[in-house]
Amino acid sequence: MNKLYRSRTDSKLTGLCGGLAAYFGIDSTIVRLAMVIGGVFSLGTVLMIYIIAAIVIPKEPGIEGFYKDNPYHY
Repeated sequence: MNKLYRSRTDSKLTGLCGGLAAYFGIDSTIVRLAMVIGGVFSLGTVLMIYIIAAIVIPKEPGIEGFYKDNPYHY
C-alpha cells in the first residue's frame, strides 16, 4: 500500500505536488499545472486546500530520522 507524503526530492514550495505525483504515478509537472489552472478557475479554493494539505500531509521519511533514532550514532 502506498502512503501519501510530501516529497523531499521533487519539491518547489512544499513538496505537495511532487508527493501527489509520486502517489498517483504521474509527472509532477502535470500536477503543478493542474494546481495552477485549478487555482485560477476556483477563485482560490484550490489554494486553500493546498495550504491545508501541506500542513496536514507529513514530509516523507528521510535520513535524519535514522540518525535521530540510532543510539550508536555519535
